Amino acid sequence: MALWARAQQLPQESLQKVRAIYGEHFPIEVRHCLATWIENRIWTQEPEEQQRFFVEELVQELQTHAELMLSPELFVTKMKLIEASNLFRRQYSHAPHELYTYMRRCLALEMDVIQNAMGAPYIAQPQTERKYSELITGLQTVRQKVNMATEEIRSLQANIESFSLQYHECLKNKGHINYIQQSGPLTAERRELEACLRVQVEEMERKLNASVAQINQGQMELVDHMKENISTLRQLQSQVLDEELIKWKREQQLSGNGVPMQSNLNTIQEWCELLADLIWSTRQQVNNVARINSKTIVELRQPHLVEMLDDMSKQVTSLLSTLVTSTFVIEKQPPQVMKTNTRFTATVRLLVGGQLNVHMTPPRVTVVIISEQQAQLLLKSDTQSGRGKQPVECGDILNNSGCMEYQPTNRQLSVSFRNMQLRKIKRAEKKGTESVMDEKLTLLFQSEFNVGGGELVFQVWTLSLPVVVIVHGNQEPHGWATVTWDNAFSPPGRVPFAVPDKVTWIQLAETLRIKFCSATGGDLSEDNLRFLGEKIFRSNLPINPMELNGMTVSWTQFCKDALPERNFTFWEWFYMVVKVTRDYLRTLWCDRLIMGFIQKKQAEEMLGKCPPGTFLLRFSDSELGGITIAWTGEGNEVFSLQPFTSRDLMLRSLADRILDLTQLQFLYPNIAKDDVFSKYYTKPENEMLKNGYVKPVLVTTLPPYMSSSPAYAHSPDSHRNTPSVHSSYFSASTPAQTESSFMDSELFEQIRAFEPEGFDDFDYFGGNVAMKRKYDENYQ
Repeated sequence: MALWARAQQLPQESLQKVRAIYGEHFPIEVRHCLATWIENRIWTQEPEEQQRFFVEELVQELQTHAELMLSPELFVTKMKLIEASNLFRRQYSHAPHELYTYMRRCLALEMDVIQNAMGAPYIAQPQTERKYSELITGLQTVRQKVNMATEEIRSLQANIESFSLQYHECLKNKGHINYIQQSGPLTAERRELEACLRVQVEEMERKLNASVAQINQGQMELVDHMKENISTLRQLQSQVLDEELIKWKREQQLSGNGVPMQSNLNTIQEWCELLADLIWSTRQQVNNVARINSKTIVELRQPHLVEMLDDMSKQVTSLLSTLVTSTFVIEKQPPQVMKTNTRFTATVRLLVGGQLNVHMTPPRVTVVIISEQQAQLLLKSDTQSGRGKQPVECGDILNNSGCMEYQPTNRQLSVSFRNMQLRKIKRAEKKGTESVMDEKLTLLFQSEFNVGGGELVFQVWTLSLPVVVIVHGNQEPHGWATVTWDNAFSPPGRVPFAVPDKVTWIQLAETLRIKFCSATGGDLSEDNLRFLGEKIFRSNLPINPMELNGMTVSWTQFCKDALPERNFTFWEWFYMVVKVTRDYLRTLWCDRLIMGFIQKKQAEEMLGKCPPGTFLLRFSDSELGGITIAWTGEGNEVFSLQPFTSRDLMLRSLADRILDLTQLQFLYPNIAKDDVFSKYYTKPENEMLKNGYVKPVLVTTLPPYMSSSPAYAHSPDSHRNTPSVHSSYFSASTPAQTESSFMDSELFEQIRAFEPEGFDDFDYFGGNVAMKRKYDENYQ
């Protein structure tokens, strides 16, 4: 992404710092309008002798850019650019090196602000910058050619008007000659007048013949120039729509999995507006030439010119139609896992709406939800013969209509749907092992745009990314599995919404890494990814990394088949790990205090070589969203605490639990626990509450039998099959209370009533995940 595009995405505070860099000697308007040119020219240090023409080239770029600003909204910016070009010429013509150095310093300061705000170094992409520069140069070049064609049309019209005057003067003289010949006997004076008129007529006819040849040649040259312009516009439009806009849409889809977006929609809008202006101007030129040709005298009309102009008119109108329909985009996608009877938002935008004055007749946009099959039929009918019949809706959306509004400050024509709600959904028939969370639907946005005061009317539509509709929170994990797989592996130009059934592990590993990193803020190491690979392939033995990367993972392995000796899938396990890390363990993970992805056996082997009190934190293999503490006891025997889940960590943080347990002394391999965990401990209350009560504190303890029996104790929970040590709470003001009894207590019920949203993960099925999955798949 260009440096300036990055700067525009900074938070307000950092943006003010960027604004302060630019002033009178380097106006921010110049930085904005010539962003690509400036970065391409200044990014790499040039020798001083190559900087001699810098001021001249900069002034030329400013003047060219100012000439392109024909819209009244850009008048002030145009004046700023003209003033800046005069300033640069006046102050730096004799010292171009000074201006070059000053601008380079400003870019360096801007880069520092961006790096500080992003927390990562900015790396320029020369190939991308060069590509954008070529695109801008191409648009500016065709702008000049379109302007030249306008001058040619004026010249042609002037020549035709001059020809018409001379032609009628010639006809008038011929009429005089005929009158002289027919009005009586020819006297010497009348013969002399006739001879004089014949000389004039011959001279006029000679000039008229020359004019005809000149006009005919001018017409054909003009037609060739307009053909060339249309061809160039088609190529540039293809580059913008088929490459840059498609790339932005793909990045938007990948961003659903957590991939940062690089493209900037505002930049693409600028290109589309330039294209719209040039295509509309070219269309008017073709129509003007056709109008001039229709009104000219028969002697000047060339064969096939009308057919050529008609064909050109169709071509340029087709270009305009493609531009309008393709730039109707969903700026903010609706949620891809959508729950019924829950409010959601979306925003659609027409990138050329301001340029083509579409807002003069504010268009209305409607939204409906359709099935995958209906989306396929819609795409097929639109490709073959324009819009077919209205697709069948498969649900009922409230507040699904809105008027597009124009914002003059940013030239955006858009509408935001802030209160949509899916009230009901009609499911398609399930095939085989399909569940309702495998079904992909899409939102269809439709509108009608008038361009040129109603001269052209365009029916436009666009589809959202695939959405999975759920009716219960327990269906959310599988819904996200469907969405994650689709976002990551959908091929370009696919039929909605086809995805491969198998992908390589290296592809899936990168998707999981990005998903985890975007949710938690911390990355996954190669060892973490290898652990995940061995888990999904159900391997108890290490797999060679090269062999692992080439292995293929199927959709059923990913989220359908249960893991060995478990009643949940790989995705369910991974999803819950991400969720508990995001909600309760983010800072500990980012500080690398959680080993996390490690087999229980391997953890025991590592801890068995350490002194007593050494511990590590790992994600449970048997408990969804569980994290356990494994530690070395007396005699180098390794113990594991029953895993803590979100419900446990909501009541007391993991760091506080580690503080509670005096048996835990050193984080593996030999780091004193207070050195790394103390900043996460909850500060004790030193005063009574304002209501006069003393607030009790829950403290994690080990059961009494641990002191007398160092051997492993099996979990007291019959649903858990992992040998573990059960921890419990006690309060400074109440008798010791086990965690299980607390879950059944009146206090716990009061907490639930006060914060119901905190219990989305409450296990309604008593730990029977298979029963839960069966319920989810068939819940309508």
